[in-house]
Amino acid sequence: MAVAITHDHQGLRVEWLKEWWFRLASLPFLAGGAYFAYYVGLMLAGDLVGSRYWSEDWVPLLAFTCFALVVGVPGLILATLRYFIDVDPLSRRLVVTKKFGPLEFHSRRELSEFKFISITDDSDADTGFTMYDVNLCGGRGTKPIQVSSFAKREEANAFAATLGAELKLRPKDYVGTEPDAD
Repeated sequence: MAVAITHDHQGLRVEWLKEWWFRLASLPFLAGGAYFAYYVGLMLAGDLVGSRYWSEDWVPLLAFTCFALVVGVPGLILATLRYFIDVDPLSRRLVVTKKFGPLEFHSRRELSEFKFISITDDSDADTGFTMYDVNLCGGRGTKPIQVSSFAKREEANAFAATLGAELKLRPKDYVGTEPDAD
């Protein structure tokens, strides 16, 4: 995965960048949602013009509206999903933001909670595919924040070193070790 580290006058932003093919997965959902929304529009137009009766159309109208939302909203989420971490060096706080469409979810944390950056492996036994996760970690009881995942260990180590230099945290490579019980 591509990750961008940008600086501005207020601080630092670490953003997970999606590949172009990731957005392609949203197209079938958006097309399906648009299909059902088109027929909702046709039914509403017929009801408003008077060529159809509202009493006959309310069940299919409700069903097609539900289908449009159930199919279209995941497509909108996939198409507009953004994940980034803003670090304010003056207040020593970081804000993890998950944003899609008009919705934003923020999680504020103190930078002092985090002691190091870990590189761990996440492998799938069925396919043999391994991802290398870069996380901000603290002591026991501190929930880690996953910053990004990489397909190659060298990319994960290079990114962790860059991020560690920016945040003044040391990277630790835990690839191949057993996870903690917590």
